[in-house]
Amino acid sequence: MRGNPKSCDTGVDAEDGFIPVEHCAGRLDAGVLLICDHAANHLPPAYGSLGLAPEDLARHIAFDIGAAEITRRLSERLEAPAVLTRFSRLLIDPNRGEDDPTLVMRLSDGRVIPGNAQAGRSEIETRRRLYWRPYRDAIGKMIEAMSAEGPLPAVISLHSFTPVWRGVPRQWQVAALWDADPRLAAPLIAALTGLGLLVGDNEPYDGALRGDTLYDQVTRRGLAGVLIETRQDLINTAEKARGFADRLADVLGPVLLRPEMHRAEKLSSRTGPL
Repeated sequence: MRGNPKSCDTGVDAEDGFIPVEHCAGRLDAGVLLICDHAANHLPPAYGSLGLAPEDLARHIAFDIGAAEITRRLSERLEAPAVLTRFSRLLIDPNRGEDDPTLVMRLSDGRVIPGNAQAGRSEIETRRRLYWRPYRDAIGKMIEAMSAEGPLPAVISLHSFTPVWRGVPRQWQVAALWDADPRLAAPLIAALTGLGLLVGDNEPYDGALRGDTLYDQVTRRGLAGVLIETRQDLINTAEKARGFADRLADVLGPVLLRPEMHRAEKLSSRTGPL
């Protein structure tokens, strides 16, 4: 898809006129910031469709299906600010470190990305400057604004995963990914399990990824954080996504009241020294 989609609100245009970041308003003293790394499957007009068919851009390779809807609904329920991307991860992946070799994918889930085939250092740096950095900077600025208002915010990143991977069904309905700080993940896993959900603990992915958004903006600050992954067949319509977000809001509310969620604690990362 192309152009700028409807959203909560938009930030400053990039140099090419495309708006890379979406903001949902919320209370600066809400105690939690919501982020969504893979919210959109949109591309700046200059990149066309990256040589892909519309059905490719509707797949998980382009964005996390249902994650944006969950983020916006949680923002409403928790009265919390949210920061979301407005560009496809196929353009540049905002949840990878700036020097990660998978920052701009030439092959994704078996699909060649023609528009990325010739992307060299200069082109990747252009995409970093116009899209990747504005998103990271927007998160950092919001954390600083919320920290100044108080209390220190916990940060929750919303993602989704496919029901089947390489022919193998995934049993988990929702998952909590975390690095070395269990403050938010442990009570969240317990609360979601208490709802009768099958919850992955660092499954189907591991939450320790050096340079990812939570590492860069949360772990290095000593803030409490977690990445929540929801299986896509449970949230693949707006109605289903909002309903699942309501279930998340019901369990997150009490968890976020705990004082330890709003302290800075310098802990180690399983990826190595901070």
